[in-house]
Amino acid sequence: MKPIESQGDSGVVSPNATIAKPAKISAKAKKHKQGFSIVVGIIFLFLLLYFVAIAYPIFWMVVNSFKNTTEIYNDTWGLPKEWLFSNYSAAWEQGVSSYFVNSLIITIGTCILTVLISSLCAYGLTRFQIKGGKFLLLFVTAGLMFSPQSGLIPLYELIQKMGIFDTYWALILTFTAYRIPLTVLLIRSFFLGIPKELEESAYLDGATSIDVFVRIFLPMSKPIMFTGVILTAYYSWNEFLFSMLFIQTEEVKPITSGLLVFKDALNTNWGVLLAGLVISAIPLIAIFLMMQKYFVRGLAEGSVKG
Repeated sequence: MKPIESQGDSGVVSPNATIAKPAKISAKAKKHKQGFSIVVGIIFLFLLLYFVAIAYPIFWMVVNSFKNTTEIYNDTWGLPKEWLFSNYSAAWEQGVSSYFVNSLIITIGTCILTVLISSLCAYGLTRFQIKGGKFLLLFVTAGLMFSPQSGLIPLYELIQKMGIFDTYWALILTFTAYRIPLTVLLIRSFFLGIPKELEESAYLDGATSIDVFVRIFLPMSKPIMFTGVILTAYYSWNEFLFSMLFIQTEEVKPITSGLLVFKDALNTNWGVLLAGLVISAIPLIAIFLMMQKYFVRGLAEGSVKG
């Protein structure tokens, strides 16, 4: 590398002169880029392993749902020699259809109640000066600390006294009560980011508080609303313990507890049972794929406000 030539009387540096500093900066940037690439590669490898750990059991379940019980035991890791699509029709005809409808009713009812009550509660906490509002927020947040299992006996007695035992409402109201705390916190954080100027302009035009909530807050809060729907649907669709205790009639059972009918102590058709499990997983996968962009956006925007 050539040194910088001396300047003449005119003070002009020779065009052939080179400066060492940019070269050092370039080497440093190259080293930083290599280090960044290594970190990205490690993260990618970790995510790939995590994906395999999550996806492979699902793949195994789907593949074995097309086998008979003998083939599942003899060749559990291989592909089916004969793809038995009849397992799905058999599972559907043996009761999965009614269990599936029951789960839909319970899940939809829980999602509507949870999001409606939570959004109204969050609206009141963020837009009205309520006496004891901080205590109320703390009271709602405290619901996250209680395990559902710790309230089994009181809940069982309460549901019996309310006369809703062995009905859809036994699960809908229970699921709603346990999902409200988290949903309120998510929606409240999102509402804090909505400018108050929009609300004030609506009041100047003669709108009421309900009008502001319905026409401004709800349309602007679609991402966080869909996030609440997804999280609530995931919980209510997969919940097993309450479904076993509060529902006894076969006609009302959801799909999680209803699939136990396919498992016998002496003879279990595992192919049909796995087919029923695949059917039960399809709605959640579909709803997440359809609302994925709202889910990610809702979590991102609903977690930046305090």
